[in-house]
Amino acid sequence: MSGALRGARRGAVALLEQVEGRRPVLEALRAGRRRVLSVTVQEGLAPRGTLDDILAAASAARVPVQEVAAERLSAMARTDAPQGVVARCDPLPLVQLDDVAVPAPALVAVLDGVTDPRNLGAVARSAEAAGATGLVASRHGGSPLTAAAGKAAAGALEHLPVALVAGIPAALRRLKALGLWVVALDAAGPDQIFGHHLLGEPVALVVGAEGRGAGRLVKELADSVTKIPLTGRIGSLNAAAAMSIAVFEVRRVRLVGEGPFSGLK
Repeated sequence: MSGALRGARRGAVALLEQVEGRRPVLEALRAGRRRVLSVTVQEGLAPRGTLDDILAAASAARVPVQEVAAERLSAMARTDAPQGVVARCDPLPLVQLDDVAVPAPALVAVLDGVTDPRNLGAVARSAEAAGATGLVASRHGGSPLTAAAGKAAAGALEHLPVALVAGIPAALRRLKALGLWVVALDAAGPDQIFGHHLLGEPVALVVGAEGRGAGRLVKELADSVTKIPLTGRIGSLNAAAAMSIAVFEVRRVRLVGEGPFSGLK
């Protein structure tokens, strides 16, 4: 059974109150954005590498650490591979929508109905690594912020500002009012993402739900609907892979300082 399904059947912990995996737990301790209540470690593990860093960070922050048998830790876990470490935390702090639009030039990753927590986490990981100013997801109909999302994010959710909104179309209208351009990723889009003329500007990149892609209203609101050109036999990418390519294309364009030019057809 997948970690996502295990979380759903056991009653997934909302707002990432349970963090699993060595890197996610270490980043929760290091980031200092919220209180880590406890750390549970599988007994018998050698305290070296990242695990040694976790124990040192927990000690410095005066977070209690307990060792338990492998069977007990497995019963606590809400993912398939907690790597021998589980932390209990205060809920992940959220930000207001306007907060993700700064500092300039903004780069915001928007999830339109993405339901797989592993995709949410993977998007957060890529977005944070590319220097995004925030992540926007829907409170309704999208993936919850569960341990599976945190595990896939590898600690990125401890650093990346996250805004949960009532509806993605209304959020996009607000981001546009704040001066961001909206670029929706869609396999049938008329433009290509590579070298797109809007990527050097404040931009919100939108990826749609697994299977259906960005919704009709989102594409109507978008300033551009773009595709990632594919040459292989597989005609699509999952949401996380598509967003990863897009955020790093923004990063590339901004690093090399390319001037504006029309999206390639």
